[in-house]
Amino acid sequence: MTENTTRQHGRSRRLARVRTLPPWSLLAAGVVTGGLLGAAYGALHPPVYTATAYVVAVPTEKSDPASALGFAQAYGRVATQLAVLGDAQVWAGVPAATLQRDVQTATSPDAPMVAVTASSDRADVAADMANAVSRALTQYAAHSQGATNVRLQQFARAVEPSGPSSASPAVTGLVGASAGGLLGGLVLLVRPGRAREEGPGRPAAVPGPAVAADAHGAL
Repeated sequence: MTENTTRQHGRSRRLARVRTLPPWSLLAAGVVTGGLLGAAYGALHPPVYTATAYVVAVPTEKSDPASALGFAQAYGRVATQLAVLGDAQVWAGVPAATLQRDVQTATSPDAPMVAVTASSDRADVAADMANAVSRALTQYAAHSQGATNVRLQQFARAVEPSGPSSASPAVTGLVGASAGGLLGGLVLLVRPGRAREEGPGRPAAVPGPAVAADAHGAL
């Protein structure tokens, strides 16, 4: 019984100390905690490097630019299929599953061009994967050039990136601090107000029974 009472008193004292903290302290704690967590994530997470190669669809004498534009979009959609990645995995030195996961393609509705972008934790591997997939895609298109009357040719090779494309610890720290400050502000908005402390006061007087005024006169 005494132990439970002591625990309850200790919990009450801790809650009382929390309630006495100024409102801005919760906001500051959220900013500091979020900044530390964000900076730690940026420092511990491995950097990511990104490299991009470009191939362009060129119409033959039997085709037109509109057809080249349509086939460029089609080749962009099949660039990460296993039928294309069979040779690319050999040239890049990574499994086809890695290429499917870390290589993305993008096309433009205005230009018959395919952008092949690869990401890796190593700059040289990112460039090798982008160049390998773009080369494999041009060879895949060459096999069907007689039917499509469109050929793919390399427009720009991927170069080894000079720096990571992922956010630095400073940036992730700022993002974490902003998120922590926002969370602290939301907690302040929904936190109930402090309970008003009232000292011992005089008990309210209970009105006595009303006496009839002479019972409306003498009976």
